[in-house]
Amino acid sequence: MSKSACFSAKIDLKLADKLKDALLEQGFEISKPPYTLFSGKKKGISCTLYESGKLTVQGKEMDAFIEFYLEPEILKEFRFSHPEANLNLTPRIGLDEAGKGDFFGPLCIAGLYADEQGIRELLNLGVRDSKRFSDESILKLAKKIRPAFAYTVIRLFPAKYNELYAKFKNLNRLLAWAHTAALADLSQKTGCKQAILDQFANKLVVEKQMQQKKLDVVLEQRVRGEEDLVVAGASILARAAFLEGLEQLGQEYSAVLPKGAASHVKDTARTLIAKFGPEVLPKIAKVHFKTALEL
Repeated sequence: MSKSACFSAKIDLKLADKLKDALLEQGFEISKPPYTLFSGKKKGISCTLYESGKLTVQGKEMDAFIEFYLEPEILKEFRFSHPEANLNLTPRIGLDEAGKGDFFGPLCIAGLYADEQGIRELLNLGVRDSKRFSDESILKLAKKIRPAFAYTVIRLFPAKYNELYAKFKNLNRLLAWAHTAALADLSQKTGCKQAILDQFANKLVVEKQMQQKKLDVVLEQRVRGEEDLVVAGASILARAAFLEGLEQLGQEYSAVLPKGAASHVKDTARTLIAKFGPEVLPKIAKVHFKTALEL
């Protein structure tokens, strides 16, 4: 089973002095970067406590530090060293999306179903929130997940996305419609009536769509839902679908389409408009973004 290259957790700031003293005793050099209470470093490992209470540990020597000090003394749980001990094995569908903050490329919604055996397999694959992986790792993991699990991916390329956005006039309503469609399809294929969604809006937005579709599924909408293993698997499938869709669009227009919505994205858009005309924009980008008005 692979583990994350960077471990993070939230701790009570009352434990900050205890942690700092322990780091000094263990030979860490202490510094205070911006927005931190302190950061400790020694060969092969660094440990940083932020003002928010977020704690990060990374480095090739971090495993023993986490298992033999951080978990028993600070965290009082063993999610890193023994994740199987905290594993929720209830068969369920996980839902997540990718691409909603990217000017270029599709919006992708993914649903993934896993039973008890499948949940253990996701753990063995090292699945976790897609934001913690490189694009290359996302694509490799997705290739392992797709043949082994029941899943549904809805990929809305810009032309269709812009058409739907004009209809819904609100991104959250569009997302609710797409998530409900993915959930309905996967529930029908698997018979599963339990699902978890990485919450993106007021819960009523999705509940209304489910009522309209008469979808009989118990859906939990959870902030930071990607912490759930099955939702994390869905997040990987959604991100892979976005990356592959972005690449496909780029090949179609002989261009490298950047992710995000920053200034270099506008530069690429201006270049493509100069080459293909303004009518190209709705085919490659989400035109309701502020970015489109700044071109």
